[in-house]
Amino acid sequence: MPIGRLSKAANVKVPTIRYYEQQDLIAATCRSEGNQRLYSEKELQRLRFIKHARDLGFSLDDIRDLILLERQPEGACKSAHLIAARHLQSVCIRLAQLERLKHELERMVSLTESGEDQGCSVIEALADHMKCEDEHHD
Repeated sequence: MPIGRLSKAANVKVPTIRYYEQQDLIAATCRSEGNQRLYSEKELQRLRFIKHARDLGFSLDDIRDLILLERQPEGACKSAHLIAARHLQSVCIRLAQLERLKHELERMVSLTESGEDQGCSVIEALADHMKCEDEHHD
């Protein structure tokens, strides 16, 4: 199938497919007599795998490792589990950071809405991190 049809079938933009090819996540394809790239069902499945992993937030390096593991079934599940567990830990850390950010933003907004704010708590807090209630950054 040509790249346009692959793009639609996998719900991935054409430049993204080309990028994944450059990153060696998708194998180089054969070309038609008209020099058009042609893809098989195998590339479509690989692209869907990559897209799903990206939707779950896996890095390209992790995806590359998972693809390699897919080719080496011996011990692959344990290694894949470790990659997913490491990613889950990263997501949990990010969620905690987002909760702290949410709390601080809610505090700033509520001060302004309640009328307790003498100036502008949003601008003051952004200008002086010491006016924030807690640590909410990396």
